[in-house]
Amino acid sequence: MLRFPLILAVALALTVTACDSSTPEANQSAADPAPVAPASAPILSPATSTPIPIPATNMVTLSTVHGDIVIELDEKAAPKTVANFKKLVAEGFYNGTTFHRVIPNFMIQGGDPNSKGEDRSTHGRGGPGYTVPAEIGLKHTRGAVACARLSDEVNPSRASSGSQFFICVVDTPFLDNQYTVFGRVVEGMEVADKIVAQPRDRNDNPHERIEMTITFKE
Repeated sequence: MLRFPLILAVALALTVTACDSSTPEANQSAADPAPVAPASAPILSPATSTPIPIPATNMVTLSTVHGDIVIELDEKAAPKTVANFKKLVAEGFYNGTTFHRVIPNFMIQGGDPNSKGEDRSTHGRGGPGYTVPAEIGLKHTRGAVACARLSDEVNPSRASSGSQFFICVVDTPFLDNQYTVFGRVVEGMEVADKIVAQPRDRNDNPHERIEMTITFKE
């Protein structure tokens, strides 16, 4: 397989794969994303139609077999993105998804519902079926938490993936002004460092399933 230059290759790693136009992320119009519920609004469980409250806290704990990562969400810098992320956490959307792409000296990426399945060829292609408007501003420093997205060619507005995100394990200034950063790791970067060092396949998907559970931290 031919290798792209390093900066282009790592930037492409943060895109949601769009080779299959049947994927929800590929079909969703970046210019007309689905509405995102405000952080203070309750959501309804499809199974019970009972309200699921969304806590006011902007602290979440991402738990893995390698330990916990505590993330502080920046509601001021990225209100729509944070509202969507908190809605998905309240729904339990992320529980059982994996870190499906890890690149040493760069980042770890996860949040794809397809990664709950065993077909690794679909990992990185999924999402909740909508995008979130870009809220680009914060820098990609070590510990930054940012949204993955489709490439500029098909997504000129740089709208974010509805669920996929990545955590920078080093400063990556070449990504500044390109992706929405919506939070930062405040505890547990050593866990991210362990995850990024795991053996991986040719698509940078760890051989070991690294599942996550994300919960609110009061």
